[in-house]
Amino acid sequence: MEKALTKVGSLKVGGLWISKKAKEEFSNITEDLTTFSSTVEEKAKWIFNKLKGKPLKSLPDLLCEYNLPPGLFPQNIICYEFDETKAKLIVHLSSPCEVSFKDSSAIRYATRVKAILQRGKLTVIEGMKTKFLVWVKVTSVAVEGYKSDKVWFTAGVKKSRSKDAYETPRLALRVDEF
Repeated sequence: MEKALTKVGSLKVGGLWISKKAKEEFSNITEDLTTFSSTVEEKAKWIFNKLKGKPLKSLPDLLCEYNLPPGLFPQNIICYEFDETKAKLIVHLSSPCEVSFKDSSAIRYATRVKAILQRGKLTVIEGMKTKFLVWVKVTSVAVEGYKSDKVWFTAGVKKSRSKDAYETPRLALRVDEF
């Protein structure tokens, strides 16, 4: 009798484990579908704006207009979206990638980088990392004035880099993970 109860108990525990795993998988699938859906929606908006004849500036031109170096993002982006009313910038890349700059700094980008674009700064950044001994999430990038020769990266700590290193967009190399 004791063996039978032990077996029934282990079946319940095993069933609970299977049920938990199934819920996790359904949750992952739902998350993937939501991400895919929002990406399709964003691309559709971009295509619709193109068809309506709303010409988009190049991303480097937009960055220059906001007093940021034009090479802050890689050359090989897919597209970008900019909502002027909310100052929200979204940059789409085909895969996680990395750019090495002439000052020996490196920046990694996720497939989608989001930020708030304001005069002289990018804030609330999601999807960008830089290497300060280890890879650290970049939360803001700023240029203090029109004549400033420094770009300030905030990634836990605030560090300045030469603005010259970011003057031209560079080709990004694909990486396995962001």
